Amino acid sequence: MLRFLLRRLLVAIPTLFLVVTLAFFMMRAAPGSPFVNERQMTPEVQKAVEAKYGFDRPLAEQYVRYLGDVVRGDFGPSLKYRGKTVLDILEENYKVSLILGLSAIVIASIVGVSLGVIAALRQNRVADYVTMAVAILGVCIPTFVTAPLLVLLLASKLGWLPTAGWNGGALANLVLPVTVLALPQIAIISRLTRAGMIEVLRSNYIRTARAKGLPEGLIVRKHALRAAILPLVSYLGPACAGLLTGSLVVEQIFNLPGLGKFFVISALQRDYTVVMGMVIVYALLILVLNLIADALYAALDPRVKLS
Repeated sequence: MLRFLLRRLLVAIPTLFLVVTLAFFMMRAAPGSPFVNERQMTPEVQKAVEAKYGFDRPLAEQYVRYLGDVVRGDFGPSLKYRGKTVLDILEENYKVSLILGLSAIVIASIVGVSLGVIAALRQNRVADYVTMAVAILGVCIPTFVTAPLLVLLLASKLGWLPTAGWNGGALANLVLPVTVLALPQIAIISRLTRAGMIEVLRSNYIRTARAKGLPEGLIVRKHALRAAILPLVSYLGPACAGLLTGSLVVEQIFNLPGLGKFFVISALQRDYTVVMGMVIVYALLILVLNLIADALYAALDPRVKLS
């Protein structure tokens, strides 16, 4: 296990370095500047501001200095939010995205696995067709369509839920954004689970268990489901990272103060340091969650060895 972790760490470091490098130069290659929207700024003042943040130095020197700061855990100050560092912004807004992402992934896992198992056990029957039709719709319809439709129906027409806002994380304000985030994940998870269950239920050891007279419920829970969710474990790593760092569209639509909303605003305003900080956090989450997924994969499948 220790050798496995060391190997993955050796792969993760250059991967993270590559992500940071690409993101840094892509941000600088984009047209515009974080200071062009500042009104009433004379050329002398603009030069002074650029000198303050080190933008008057060669790009290669800026890159090396930024890497050195990141290694020391300093992501730098925000170029748009005065008096705040990137770490301040991440600390203030990560809880919103974390609550939304965790709620969505837990609901999606429970509902998606349940629907996938039902569809596999009722293959080529009405329940299977209905479940897969709903799953296909969930995959095909993007969140920027489902979100306004649900707001129109449940908030504007029926008045059951608020249209937008965080309100301190009140349950009523969480229902719509969590539902919108969870729906496509439910569709994907149910399809993965169904495919895995159908394959496992046709395997020889399941036939042997049935021949021994074991109850069907016990066979599904103890023997089939454990092997069927292996593809799902691999998928959940990057899926969790995407949900935990916030959905760009959902947080914008529901006006939620999460990381996704700040990422969009910072990218539009060319707030280089904030965008870079969020890219690094996102990359770290993907690396860590993939590592956890590999460990879970080995725990669920004895044939997989980490050493």
